[in-house]
Order: sequence, then C-alpha cells, then structure tokens
Amino acid sequence: MKQFKTILNFELKSYFKNKVFVGITVALVLLIAAAMFFPNIMAFFKSDDGAEPEQRPVMLIASKSEAQAEAMREAFAAAFSDYDVRAAQSADEARQEISQGEAECAFVLTSPTSYTYYVENLGLYDEKTAVADEILKNAYRVEAMIESGIAPEQAGSILSEQVTHEIESLGKDQMQNYFYTYVMVFALYMVILLYGQMVATNVASEKSSRAMEVLITSAKPTAMMFGKVIASCLAGFIQLLCIFGTALVCFRINQAQWADNPIVCSIFNMPPELLGYMLVFFLLGFFIYAFLYGAVGSTASKLEDTNTSVMPITMLFIIAFLVVMFSMSSGNLDNIWMKLCSYIPLTSPIAMFARIAMSTVPPYEIVISIAILIGSVVGIGVLAAKIYRVGVLLYGTPPKLGSILKSIWKA
Repeated sequence: MKQFKTILNFELKSYFKNKVFVGITVALVLLIAAAMFFPNIMAFFKSDDGAEPEQRPVMLIASKSEAQAEAMREAFAAAFSDYDVRAAQSADEARQEISQGEAECAFVLTSPTSYTYYVENLGLYDEKTAVADEILKNAYRVEAMIESGIAPEQAGSILSEQVTHEIESLGKDQMQNYFYTYVMVFALYMVILLYGQMVATNVASEKSSRAMEVLITSAKPTAMMFGKVIASCLAGFIQLLCIFGTALVCFRINQAQWADNPIVCSIFNMPPELLGYMLVFFLLGFFIYAFLYGAVGSTASKLEDTNTSVMPITMLFIIAFLVVMFSMSSGNLDNIWMKLCSYIPLTSPIAMFARIAMSTVPPYEIVISIAILIGSVVGIGVLAAKIYRVGVLLYGTPPKLGSILKSIWKA
C-alpha cells in the first residue's frame, strides 16, 4: 500500500506540474465561460445609442396577376416575419435582383398550385419551400370552398381550426434526452481515448530510463500499474470537473439568457441519477482502457511504436462509438447490437449509458453490466500489471504475444 501511495502521489504531481495539461485545462475553462456568457457579451456590444436597425433580407413574390401577387405577398409576409416581402413584376426582375444581391430569394407563381423558387445559393437546411407549399395549399382550398358556395369567413375558419394533443411518455423522452446524452457519450469517448493514450505514452517513454529497471524490481508491478492508472483517472476527473463545473456555474448565472435555447437547457437539466450513472461508467470504462493502454505501451520498444501498438484497442472503441451514434440517430437504442455491446466490457461504458439515458433498461441488465465491468477491471488490471513487469524490461524487437504470456506464466 505504501508503494502504491508513493507512485500515485508522484504520478499525480507530474500531471499537475505539466504545463501543457494545466494550460489546456485553463484554456478550456475560459472558453466554456466565454461561451456561457456569450449572450451577455453580445447584448453589451449591441447598444441602442445611434445604432441602425438591423435590415431584414428581401423576399420577392411575383405572379401573372397583380391581385394574386399582392394577396400572396401578404400571406408570405405573415409566414416569413423575418423577411421584407415585396412584390416583383416578373421572373426576370426577380432573378436580376437576386443576382445583384438586392434580394435573397423569390417565389414566382405559375398557377394557383405551382411556383418556381429562385435563390442564389440553396442552403442545406433551406425549408422555405415547405412553408410556401402550405401557404398555396391553404389559399387553393379557401378558393375552392368559396367557389363551392361556402362563405369566405367560414372557409377561413375551417382551415384555421387547430388540432390539439397531449403526450404522456411512460418511459424516456428521446428528443429531450438526446442532446445531453450525445454530449456525455462524446465526452466519455474523448476522455477515455485521450487519457488512455497518455498512459501508454508515459509507460513507453519510461522504458528509456534505466532507473525503471531498478524501480520495477523493487516495487510491485500491481502497485505501479494501479498507481499510474488511478493517478491518470484522478487527473482526468479533476480536469472534467473544472470544465463542466465552470459550464454549470456560468449557465446558472446566465440561465435567463439561455431560456429560449432548448438544446442548451436540456444539456444542463440532466437528471441527477443519470449523472451518477455517467460517473460510474466513466470510471470503470476508463480503468479498463487505461490498463490495456498501459500494458500495450509497456511492450512498445520505442515511443514511436506506441500508436501502432494501441491501434487495435482504439479501433475497437471507435467501432463501439459508431454503433452508439448510429443507434442514437435512428432512435432504436434497444437493437441487437446495442444490447450485445451493453455486456461487452470494452463497449458497455458508452453503450449501456446511452441505453439508460434514452431508453428503458431493466434494473437487472444494469446490474449485470456493471458487475461484468467491475470484474473485468480487476482481472484486466492484474493481467496488465504482469504484462507491464515483463514489457518494461524488454528492449529491441517488440515481444510477441506468446513470449509475453510465457514470461507471465513463469512469473
């Protein structure tokens, strides 16, 4: 235990003395704080004194009939309140104004139920045509009702009748939980890979020090491996606590300014029990990958060989991440692949967490997944310590898997 504490304190101090580690932490904290105060910063610079009113983009409406063009201009102006909707004489005039930058887009009506939409550059999320379709559809229906003998007021009343509904979710609301689940899964993915790679790099770089030969023979390999991994975990946890803690505090200060942003509000309104699950899966998942990275890093003969050695582990975790992302996008979190990944120790930290956040998972499945993770952490940790003891003493050609297992068995 004394050896473990000594190694843990030494490794932890090395992280906090690392200027790059501290610099990245401070930079991310300041960046998060600036992002949370962004509405207040923008409001400060938007002074009303002598400021010109913001000019709205121009939208043109053209039709063969001037009466229809004016009626459609009023309807489009009501639907597109952010635009200055004007009437145009012809399609040529509309095209010319768009080309010269005087208008953003134009709707040229060719019949009561058809039109041509003109725009300089069609945006990826341009949904103006969907709104225009509804406007023309309602106008055509009103006209048809009037021709059938229905009074204009009655026709308008029929079309303006609203359908109301209530939603009662007996499980999880995937739309509400999607954004903070995405953020947390991505955070788990980045932190596990980043700090796991850091553990592998540190172990590989230590092999160049001859003092390691003395240290590895005097200290227990389990104490060294567990000390390094837990120190890395604590450093990562403190860094995440600083970043997300700053974000939470700044959000609470500026909560009124973010009230109209459902995405940001949903991220910071995460249920406390889900935060607890995230911490559990973060710690267990981190330990598994850190042990694996440390063991593989100890077998690398040179620091440059570390990335190649850990590539299979990294690829496996990336595949698990992609499976989770595709399942979240499809809305089906209980497919066979997600259920399978929920019990595999190398994939369950993000797969089971995503299922808990966006689906209804029976408690026994959660218990089984966590139990498998805990058992795997202990088993992989002990095995990694043995590989570490053998690996750091091997130089030159990277050892083969068979020779490593044979050395472990002899030890």
